[in-house]
Amino acid sequence: MKKKLLLSMLVCMSISITYAQTSLRVYQILQDNCAGCHSAASPAGGLDLQGSSATDVYNNVYQTTPSNTYAASKDYDIIYPGRPDKSYAFRMIQDGFEPFIEMEAGEMGATPHGDVAIGLTDVEKELMRQWIIFGAPANGTVVDETMLDTYYSGAGLETFPNGRPDAPDPSEGFQLKMGPFFIKAGLSEEVEYFQKYELDNPDDIEITRIETMMDGNSSHHFILYDFNSNSSAANQPHGLRLNADHFNVSLVEAVQDEADLRLPQGSAFFWDANKVLDFNSHYINYNNVPYKSEVYLNVYYQESGIAAQEMKSELIVNDNICIPNNGDPYSVAQNVTYPLGDIYIWAVSGHTHKLGTGYKMWKRESGATTELIYDAACWEGVPGCVSPLYDFQHIPFRYFEPLLPLTMNFFNGFVHEASWVNDSPSIVCWGDTSDDEMMVLILMYLEDITGVTVDVEDANNPLSEVKAFPNPMSEMSIISIPENIGAVDLKLFDLLGNEIRSMTNIREQQIQLDRGQLAAGMYVYFLEDEAGNSHSGKIIVE
Repeated sequence: MKKKLLLSMLVCMSISITYAQTSLRVYQILQDNCAGCHSAASPAGGLDLQGSSATDVYNNVYQTTPSNTYAASKDYDIIYPGRPDKSYAFRMIQDGFEPFIEMEAGEMGATPHGDVAIGLTDVEKELMRQWIIFGAPANGTVVDETMLDTYYSGAGLETFPNGRPDAPDPSEGFQLKMGPFFIKAGLSEEVEYFQKYELDNPDDIEITRIETMMDGNSSHHFILYDFNSNSSAANQPHGLRLNADHFNVSLVEAVQDEADLRLPQGSAFFWDANKVLDFNSHYINYNNVPYKSEVYLNVYYQESGIAAQEMKSELIVNDNICIPNNGDPYSVAQNVTYPLGDIYIWAVSGHTHKLGTGYKMWKRESGATTELIYDAACWEGVPGCVSPLYDFQHIPFRYFEPLLPLTMNFFNGFVHEASWVNDSPSIVCWGDTSDDEMMVLILMYLEDITGVTVDVEDANNPLSEVKAFPNPMSEMSIISIPENIGAVDLKLFDLLGNEIRSMTNIREQQIQLDRGQLAAGMYVYFLEDEAGNSHSGKIIVE
């Protein structure tokens, strides 16, 4: 009688606060759907979901080892804060709801836990998933259930409408996931979260490729850090958090769009056993319906000891910026002279928010600014483009192949410069939201190139400098031809090798490629001059 009275009180409390307590709603869901079998009288699998109070039930599931030997061997908890995929209770009731979870025969047990057996709605499953993703707090609200009702009624958008992206073959790599987390309806609503993520890799590994998959239109950025020690990671709470609050971390990658980061052969990121990562995702909802945000990472690795060199990454931050609101162009330059000695740059990219109009980088030699080596207004960041266009949402990386040698000391290094125009009603300074501004350079480099090989285009081929911009293209792209080449022929192929278009005896320096009837996707263009020199490249049609 006391248990029924307590349950009635909790249910009434949940209703009276209109879904305000997510933890109480999860307790209610477990009571309504699971306590019949998992009761104090005869707890199936040794799991009591009835208890004498919500606190008892919470203590029975939070970070406790399941009785299922297979699940225990995988280091699952009944509820693993922050990780639905490692929460055995959620794995058992999700029944295909979470595509990232692939059930194994050994964890299923004798009792079915599908929709028919338990009868959970999508909203109830999502409530439990969100509660876990936000760290499974003992009390408080982590998500607005009315927003979930709206989303699962069909009035919502998501990052991956076609389902989970393909994962690597297990012999080559593994897939990681951040989210989902939901952004309420309303133009330019945004959220930014951090999350520590334990890999549980038993051995040291070398990372040779990271494929980052997200919504390039709605994602403002994704940054991947790794903790330099497990002790510093242990101080971070589980689940999504609003503030970085991390220390003793290193940058792995920082991207604004989907990216396939393939490191030069012979180099790799070195990750110790039981590596703990820290994710940072910033999404903006440009729609008037709820938005389901997610990020997937395909990580490719090899055994430790194969790569000759370790790839290093740095975030070069200048947070001493305030842009006056006079509508005039405004720029800030910063000398970077870290005492790194001789390094070899592989990739650079800038980062501003929406007031940004440009980002550039020059060499600094003997105290003087010299060669311009990066221009974010040009395709692939290569300076000297014919029609510069700066898009703060799709700032390019420039990859240096061959690697760019640079000496870093007090007199040498580089200068990076960001430019803005602020015609808003107020001065805008450094900040995390899209209404603030930033000046950040991402730098990826090696300290030695012994044993490292990269693809190098023939320096004697005059077509090696051919570029296509904009790329990706919407309606039109320009293929820029160097001077004094003479006539060239152009062919365009789809990825099956079918010739789509052909143009001959072209003598202009700019070839306009109109979209016409081209479907969205990737295409390959092939150029050949009268001397037999050739060049090929890829164009993406949005």
